[in-house]
Amino acid sequence: MKHFALMALALSCLSAPALADPTGNIDQGKAKSTTCAACHGVDGNSQAAMFPKLAGQHPDYLYNALLEYKAGTRKNAIMGGQVTNLSEQDMADLAAYFGSQKGLYLKR
Repeated sequence: MKHFALMALALSCLSAPALADPTGNIDQGKAKSTTCAACHGVDGNSQAAMFPKLAGQHPDYLYNALLEYKAGTRKNAIMGGQVTNLSEQDMADLAAYFGSQKGLYLKR
């Protein structure tokens, strides 16, 4: 019975959707981030409350969010348009860059 439970657990892990694990280049991401800066700030620390701060977020979270915008499973008209021409490497580079920045969070 113990072996059956372990086998069932192993199979359930194999069938679970895996999050992508990006390997991005920080310098390339910085070079590609100029369009992002208009809303999210040069270093990912947006000054406008309506735009999320990207700086200091986990790169895998940022990468998967971009993939979801591109796939249409995460809905936002602005972001949906922004990711249309991005490759998976572009998204990994952007995620690496913004993830490497220091997040500045203001107390309200």
